[in-house]
Amino acid sequence: MLAPALSVVLLLFGSGLLLAVLQSFGYLPFIGRTTLTLDAYRDLLGSRAFYQSLGISLWVAGVSTLLATLLGLAVALLLRRPFSGRRRALFLFQLNLPIPHLVGGVGILLLLGQSGLLARAAYAVGLIAQPADFPALIYDRFAIGIIAEYLWKETVFMALVLLGALRTIGDEWEQAAATLGASAWQRFRHVLLPLLRPSLRAASILIFAFSFGAFEIPYLLGQRFPSALPVVAYRRYTDVDLAARAEAMAIAVMLSLVSLVLIVIYGRWTTRAAV
Repeated sequence: MLAPALSVVLLLFGSGLLLAVLQSFGYLPFIGRTTLTLDAYRDLLGSRAFYQSLGISLWVAGVSTLLATLLGLAVALLLRRPFSGRRRALFLFQLNLPIPHLVGGVGILLLLGQSGLLARAAYAVGLIAQPADFPALIYDRFAIGIIAEYLWKETVFMALVLLGALRTIGDEWEQAAATLGASAWQRFRHVLLPLLRPSLRAASILIFAFSFGAFEIPYLLGQRFPSALPVVAYRRYTDVDLAARAEAMAIAVMLSLVSLVLIVIYGRWTTRAAV
């Protein structure tokens, strides 16, 4: 019953991926190139700028995933316990879920920019002489603005995944460990954390894959050079020199391969967790 819909999806995705692979190998008939070569991959892998962009992408994805995991775990542990106003706190915490990343990026830009809300507030209370003295948190080499936006969105995702896992696990194992004399840290370290590990791994893989391959936030909040790999691919694709499209497609193929590897890892981890 799913065959017709899957056929359409596979046809559209498969044909697009095949075209990207062919163009990455230099098949550009619209400029008279029909010979398949590895020139685009050689040029990229021999370019220092490529590795700088790769470093930025890995830095953003790695730090965003780590911080979102730690904060999401802390929030999940906090919200799992009943307290007055828990439902309201949970509702407010997940309000940003339906907000698109691009809208969140604009919000971060207006908040953290050197002409943004925090800079003007710091100037108003006399912390800085002028708004331009505010630390550069947007378009900076550490990608603080990009990481802040991903953290704002992905912490909620991680926390909700872990809350669902905590409800499934229950607290019987922790109560048994407490009966045997385990401290709160020992119950967390040796009981709860191993039980949460499959959910932590799966959610972290998804966050890393998204942060590594996303385009809009690095394009909006990232520095001009070096830029994240998706931004570099977009600029090469829209270059007036159509020959640069081969390198754009080569980057896209590399990003797709990374995503494929992460999907395989995710599938294996979830399968083992189910078993």
